[in-house]
Amino acid sequence: MHFIVSLLSNPAILLAIVSFIGLVAQHKKATDVLKGTFRTAIGFLIFGVGASTMTTALQNFNVMFQKGFHLTGVIASPEAATALAQGKYGFVVSVTLIAGFIMNLVFARITPFKNVFFTGGHSLFFACVLALILKAHGIGNTWAIIVGGTILGFVSAALPQLCQPFMRKITGGDFQAIGHFNMIGYALSGLLGNTFSKHKDETTENIKFPEWLSFFKDFLMGVAVVMIVIFYIAALAAGKVVVTKLAGTTDWLVYPMIQALTFTAGISILMTGVRMFLAEITAAFVAISEKFIPGSRPALDVPTIFPFAPTAVLVGFLSSYAAGLLAIVVMVLLKFPIVIIPAAHICFFSGGTAGIFGNSTGGWRGAILGSFVVGLLLAFLPILLYPEFSSLGITGSTFPNVDYNVVGSLLNWFLGIFH
Repeated sequence: MHFIVSLLSNPAILLAIVSFIGLVAQHKKATDVLKGTFRTAIGFLIFGVGASTMTTALQNFNVMFQKGFHLTGVIASPEAATALAQGKYGFVVSVTLIAGFIMNLVFARITPFKNVFFTGGHSLFFACVLALILKAHGIGNTWAIIVGGTILGFVSAALPQLCQPFMRKITGGDFQAIGHFNMIGYALSGLLGNTFSKHKDETTENIKFPEWLSFFKDFLMGVAVVMIVIFYIAALAAGKVVVTKLAGTTDWLVYPMIQALTFTAGISILMTGVRMFLAEITAAFVAISEKFIPGSRPALDVPTIFPFAPTAVLVGFLSSYAAGLLAIVVMVLLKFPIVIIPAAHICFFSGGTAGIFGNSTGGWRGAILGSFVVGLLLAFLPILLYPEFSSLGITGSTFPNVDYNVVGSLLNWFLGIFH
């Protein structure tokens, strides 16, 4: 079981296996099969190195920002909550993940929802959410696995379908779906972008900067400058003592610049990996679609669409993070029982993607509005389920993603009728 869980939660290996099967089914030469299989795995691992680099830098930013501005509350980051959930309900979570992937294939085969979900980390997080809710209502392990796995399999196939009309606009084709459990939020961002449909040609990628800001035309330069600014704001607010603990032997005033540039380097690495593995998996998936699950497409992680509108990613990140900070103010003023603190790495990947979806239908205005609303959802929705999680000892962190909380809240409400 440990082997299977490790396999399904490691998308590099899973995608390499899919690539292998697809290439063999196309009767490719042995050398081409090996080349395609390894390029898929290596490309995704390069992608993972970039994502990990970015996440680590942003987690350091989170620490400085929280300390600097004296923010206390529940961190909206699923990694810590997942670790706690696996510690208490590891068996149920693991088998739910396995059952969910199997049911995803079943639903893709027998329903109109032809999406095969390959973002293993997100499937693991969703398996945790479902297992916690079912266990909170006293459901036995067997039924928790059956119900949780069926729900996970269905949403893995069905929710990407909400985003597909916008994906066709973004990518110019129907060859891939989005596989990231904020899909209700992304579809909402695309719909909100329609508010500015008259301005959809005024995209973030065509913004005309004045001469003194012309460096923003280079995406990586723009990211570097923005990140240097926000890292120094956090570092100066946190002060020398806090930053020095993070910086180690690096001078505390040099550390923010190194972290901002490291983040930018991570983006460059990530996009290199995306281009490498996406080309391979798309070609290999043709045979999977034709022979095993007709009409199916791979649902892949959000950075696979970053190259289509990179400036929208930056706009979406800033807009969604601003929404998260506004949400903190609202929660404090209205004396909410808990305060959800936005995690910068969640806002970057989720808010940035919402920016792409809003931009596809409403230009830069749609990118700002769509990602801002998604930022509010990432902040407020976790409040609904946190009491259930805390009753099981899962405290201090929670699952921020829109789909977890929408589907999870519906399941919690339904089970509450009989509880």
